Amino acid sequence: MNVARSFNNWRKYRQTVTELGRMSSRELQDLGINRSDIRSVARQSVAR
Repeated sequence: MNVARSFNNWRKYRQTVTELGRMSSRELQDLGINRSDIRSVARQSVAR
């Protein structure tokens, strides 16, 4: 992976973590995500 791609992946990861972190527990539950799973979900979103 080159530097630009790594940076873009990191940016997407941080954006996903931030957006999910701002959601209430109820909103996350509606999506089927536990608060403890946010980082894992963000990693999966970058891997796609």
